[in-house]
Amino acid sequence: MFDIKPFGGVIYGADYNPEQWPREVWREDARLMNEAGVNLVSLGIFSWALLEPRPGEYDFGWLDEVMDLLHEHGVGVNLATATASPPPWLSLKYPDSKPVTADGVRLEVGGRQLYCPSHAAFREHVRTLTRQIAVRYAAHPALRMWHVNNEYGCHIDQCYCDLCAGNFRDWLHGQYGTLEALNAAWGTAFWSQRYGDWAEIQPPRRAPTYPNPTQQLDWRRFSSDNILELYRLEVGVLREVTPEVPVTTNFLGFLPGLDYFKWAREEDVVSLDAYPDPSDAAPHLDAGMSYDLMRSLRGGQRWILMEQAPSAVNWRQHNAVKRPGLMRVLNHQALAHGASGLMFFQWRASRAGAEKYHSGMVQHVGPERSRVWREVKALGQELGSLSALTRASVQSRVAVMFDWNNWWALELDSKPAALKLMPLVRKWYAALRGLGQNVDFVHPDADLGAYDVIALPNGYLLTQGAAENLRTFVQGGGTFIAGFFSGIVDKHEHVGLGGYPGFLRDVLGLWVEEWAPLQPGETTRVRLEAGEEVQATQWAEVIHPEGAEVLATFGEDYLAGGAAVTRHAFGAGQAYYLGSDLPQPALAGLLEGALRAVNVPLCIVPEQLDLSVSTLEEGQVLHLLNVHPTAPLTVTLPAGGERLGGGDSVPGTLTLAPYAAELIRYAGVVDLAAVRVQGGEAAVASEQQKLPVSG
Repeated sequence: MFDIKPFGGVIYGADYNPEQWPREVWREDARLMNEAGVNLVSLGIFSWALLEPRPGEYDFGWLDEVMDLLHEHGVGVNLATATASPPPWLSLKYPDSKPVTADGVRLEVGGRQLYCPSHAAFREHVRTLTRQIAVRYAAHPALRMWHVNNEYGCHIDQCYCDLCAGNFRDWLHGQYGTLEALNAAWGTAFWSQRYGDWAEIQPPRRAPTYPNPTQQLDWRRFSSDNILELYRLEVGVLREVTPEVPVTTNFLGFLPGLDYFKWAREEDVVSLDAYPDPSDAAPHLDAGMSYDLMRSLRGGQRWILMEQAPSAVNWRQHNAVKRPGLMRVLNHQALAHGASGLMFFQWRASRAGAEKYHSGMVQHVGPERSRVWREVKALGQELGSLSALTRASVQSRVAVMFDWNNWWALELDSKPAALKLMPLVRKWYAALRGLGQNVDFVHPDADLGAYDVIALPNGYLLTQGAAENLRTFVQGGGTFIAGFFSGIVDKHEHVGLGGYPGFLRDVLGLWVEEWAPLQPGETTRVRLEAGEEVQATQWAEVIHPEGAEVLATFGEDYLAGGAAVTRHAFGAGQAYYLGSDLPQPALAGLLEGALRAVNVPLCIVPEQLDLSVSTLEEGQVLHLLNVHPTAPLTVTLPAGGERLGGGDSVPGTLTLAPYAAELIRYAGVVDLAAVRVQGGEAAVASEQQKLPVSG
């Protein structure tokens, strides 16, 4: 378990790149860090070329100086292994260490993350550099944590070179044991693909038409595991030399290429780089999803926001600034969703290079004339009163089931329609947050016993083990809500026969005969039980209930009168099925009904309000964050609350100004049903769009 105590409160700081600046700036940096309340910096992330300017020749003098200076000023160090970007000499010495695309193009020097994860010499140089750093700084008093590599898979999550092809074959041999088993799993009787020798198997490089889908799926699994092996190499060295120093590597939220559920087991603390677009209508929704995923990856353990922008980034077509106040409220959101650390990229905005227009805590104009500096300094001072949150838990009664294997499989080619997973997940997540719910993300194989409701926006790929897990959950009294096109294939991308959805027909009390995907821009009417009609998009199905109760029907064409939404009593629980992509209010109404039916406390929350509940030993904290830039909100509160950190009581009705954050402590459990919000547009259903709740 990661121990926050050595940091003395909430972690606060940034990536620090002193190698980009002359020495006379370093002491000024240390002084300003003290002024801003910084207690931790990430150091040396992109320093390989300076630390090892030539193969086997090391220069640690400048890093020694910076480490000593930071310690002198009371700033701890999250020290990087510096392996994130190999120096140019490595690519010159080992041309085949450069990664290859699916089209056979070998990438070249000039960017970052230029490495093939399978290259033996590259791995050996990584191991050697990591050991040099670990041994040199193991006893340094500034060392607080190890930062392994940086943003694995951000640019290169798949390399198609011959070295990776060989590793892929080894990985497949470990998975299947025999070619007979592989041929069966891959369905190679189709298109004359049967393999007679392991050497015949290649990565799914560019092919004349659709590559074998199971080959593609296994390739994604291998690619995630192959990079994970590179991470494990470094961690093995660090834990050998400094077993007491925690290790992390910074994740990127819902990054397609890496299975973070598997990766998170290898960390002591999860850390995240989060860059929601300030120009989005609701940037906090995407941020909140990533925050909740990070908390969920290690079973509710608090995590670190390792990177965020103080204001603008540099890599979008139009790089919006964070308006005054937005940075603060998004950091409060991270704390509310389980963060114990708030850090930025970067400390001082660069003068040169590809990221020179990325904002820093210290902007190009300097601290004295910078609005951004005033805001980050004020936040650092505010965090001193919020250290209690580092001991808080974020408990959820509702979880969204999520699996990288399903994501990879759903978005392979040759499907009934080109469906994207993340828009569906975001839509369901927004609806649950609009009901005032803390939301966890759970792996299909996880223990589901802590939850009342499991939502599965899409589970196209569902293993038999996952189906058994859900069956046990519903039989024991849980509520399961599944979205369309779920339970279709097993782990090998083989279709379950006899009527969809495969392993879950008995749980859902129905079978699906066929799908009727809608064309872009096309809608279909869905009639709710109360008579209200809504326009659904993307998808429709021919559903045959077998015990399930019909809650909504399709309203037109040959589907007219057919089931669109069902509910089925199974064991002591309930299972819902949505056969189409309902509009947001109707989806929210369905979820509200399901939650109310099992007495999950909820309140109706407009999209501009981020509401969360944290649990302390002595009670709970209600986090109320108005993320709208101009519109205030009025909130009616349960009695008995007082402001966290201040101790003064809170009135029964509170006005939340734009970008305001209110943290209200209660001695007992927060009564969500007593929370009433006026203003903003509700992200849940109107009364006419609610589906029935009685069973």
